[in-house]
Amino acid sequence: DHLLSTFNSLLAIARAEAGTHRDTMHKVDLSALVKDAVELYEPVAEDAGIICEIEVEDDLEIHGHTELLAQAIANLMDNAIKHGNMAPCGEPSIIVEAKRDGGDIAISVADNGPGIAEADRRRVVDRFVRLEASRNTPGSGLGLSLVVAAAHLHGGDLILEDAEPGLRAVLRLPVNAG
Repeated sequence: DHLLSTFNSLLAIARAEAGTHRDTMHKVDLSALVKDAVELYEPVAEDAGIICEIEVEDDLEIHGHTELLAQAIANLMDNAIKHGNMAPCGEPSIIVEAKRDGGDIAISVADNGPGIAEADRRRVVDRFVRLEASRNTPGSGLGLSLVVAAAHLHGGDLILEDAEPGLRAVLRLPVNAG
């Protein structure tokens, strides 16, 4: 299963980088995709003692590839759950936001874990890179690579920021790309 998952991730990254998904792009409701991802991952987060907070503007739409964008958002949620910590007394451990920001839509997933040192943020998006702190957690080091490939296919970018504490991953997608 792990080998098949790794192969499928590599294939999705290669297709996104080659632009082969452009033929199947259409109007995508990012508001719904973000809400669906949080709903899907909430039980996993709750089992880990992690509370999710979500704030999503309505009617966030772009021209894009639904499955690839859904996978990118799911990868950000998965990473936040794996690397976040339990927050004290019912405070949120993961904060998910989706909003308009100028000519872009910004989807951010912030956790309260150890974060990623600024020096490692550029290389952590490369294929198969796993930082020392995550060596004992499941994964292949392809999740953020797929998010970057999806972002670039849609004319956007992935920005990793300090959430003080933790990491904030921001997927920026231009509204008028495509």
